[in-house]
Amino acid sequence: MNNSIQLPKKLMLLGSGELGKEFVIAAQRLGNYIIAVDRYPYAPAMQVADCSEVISMLSAEDLERIVSKYQPDFIIPEIEAIRTEKLLEFEQRGITVIPTAAATNYTMNRDRIRELAHQKLGIRTAKYGYASTLEELIAVSDKIGFPNVVKPVMSSSGKGQSVVKDNTEVKRAWDYAIAGSRGDSQKVIVEEFIDFEIEITLLTIKQWNAPTVFCSPIGHRQERGDYQESWQPAAISEDMILQAQAIATKVTDALGGAGIFGVEFFITKDEVIFSELSPRPHDTGMVTLISQNLNEFELHLRAILGLPIPHIEQLGFSASAVILASEKSDSIVYTGVAEALSEKDVDIRLFGKPSAHPYRRMGVALAKGSSVKEAREKAKRAADKIKLL
Repeated sequence: MNNSIQLPKKLMLLGSGELGKEFVIAAQRLGNYIIAVDRYPYAPAMQVADCSEVISMLSAEDLERIVSKYQPDFIIPEIEAIRTEKLLEFEQRGITVIPTAAATNYTMNRDRIRELAHQKLGIRTAKYGYASTLEELIAVSDKIGFPNVVKPVMSSSGKGQSVVKDNTEVKRAWDYAIAGSRGDSQKVIVEEFIDFEIEITLLTIKQWNAPTVFCSPIGHRQERGDYQESWQPAAISEDMILQAQAIATKVTDALGGAGIFGVEFFITKDEVIFSELSPRPHDTGMVTLISQNLNEFELHLRAILGLPIPHIEQLGFSASAVILASEKSDSIVYTGVAEALSEKDVDIRLFGKPSAHPYRRMGVALAKGSSVKEAREKAKRAADKIKLL
């Protein structure tokens, strides 16, 4: 145990959504000072941070201005669309970037992390290819075969992702991917469609001076490329858990630094296949707000600050279900909250986003049960009771 660690620290959060909000709450419980940064005002994490800034995180000048103004001890990216060469600069000046500036640069684009895993580390992934024009996408899709999955190389929460069943759907997939792309990239990745039994997130906690530790695997279900529900523990064999842990350790060791990584896998009947990685708390990991003694945000904070993680306890069958907006609104009112909370072992998180649009994630329902099936049903019932007016 490192008894020389002194608190508080000054933490700058780049991206201030719902995951950042829970991280700020965890950080403030240990007395830290948080600067929440995003491209729009009143973002969820800004509502609980000590102060906030509205900037373009793709602007090197804006990043330089706020870092010079606050001189943070740590810069903690929560989103992909950041001018990463500036993070390298800040790191060279002695500011700690989480997990590292190089790791953030790798993981902000799907092409870089896929090439690291497949080409450099020899890890099994889905077959893939890239396209920067519609014509290239047509050619790559024919080579990969159908069905396939088309995604922007830079996006978040599944934006721009679609399953392409045949060549008549390629143009639609191209238009959707470019519309959902973040940053200034006009590049998409085409992936082999994996017929998996379950898709999991393995929350992997890399520490500065202690062994890498793991949460119990989290199962999840997606629609439109975005998570709709997650549950813990996922029903996979101990052998497959060990395989996933070995792959996650290999990739995170290559990236370096410290913090939590959301490592996604396809689990087939015979294989554990690496899918994606986020170097930060994962949306599917919101289930840990009810399922663990230390949730993913507290684990991320402890790893960043070099605080001990003596034990991660999974508290039983648990699930999360998202609360989605159905239409555009700039005046958010929720109904059904009391009804949703009337059932035993159910909790709700409303994110406080200032505006809504169709399919935007506005909150999450959390539940525990006597089985995964019961927990998922309870979380879904609670989520369905909450409506936006």
